[in-house]
Amino acid sequence: MKVSLRAAIAAGALLAGGFTSASIADDWITLIEGEKGLENFNSIGDANWRAEDGAILADHGAGGHLVTKSAYQDVEVYAEFWADHTTNSGIFLRAQNPEQIGFANAYEVNIFDQRPVQEYSTGAIVGFAALEEPFPKAGGKWNTFEIRIQGSEAVVELNGQVTVRMANDDFKEGPISLQYAAGAGGIPGGVIKWRKVMIRPLS
Repeated sequence: MKVSLRAAIAAGALLAGGFTSASIADDWITLIEGEKGLENFNSIGDANWRAEDGAILADHGAGGHLVTKSAYQDVEVYAEFWADHTTNSGIFLRAQNPEQIGFANAYEVNIFDQRPVQEYSTGAIVGFAALEEPFPKAGGKWNTFEIRIQGSEAVVELNGQVTVRMANDDFKEGPISLQYAAGAGGIPGGVIKWRKVMIRPLS
């Protein structure tokens, strides 16, 4: 049975986030708020990140990341994002090389409705925690991610529903990044917009 992070934290569960933009405490760090926040990241790769339309967005380029300037171990992440149906994006946790980020050296919480291997499409942790059918979709609307990673365990919630849980300790610490990438088959990826991104370090 899928249990929301909000319900889990009320029960004192370990892998619970349970937070909304209306109930953020002082220990949360705001990285993006509307069109503000680009200064909180280093930009790597080729993506046209900019402040526009009430968000930080990218919709062109070979692919790139916005990378936090600090590294994190245990952390909660709250994000509000808009994805097109062809968008290839994601949130990467504990990236081992901040200059070259991928699912082989970080935990990628995916946003990619059209990923050829659907088990690792939107809501999965690529290579580490696969989805079960029916596979969730994010295209054409605003969505929320609530993610908690603590020690070797992680849980991902998309729009109020837990999509995957993970137990893995390959990566101990590293920055967080937001991705823009090409779409399926190498076609240009659809726009990714971030209108709120907040983190709460747990250690």
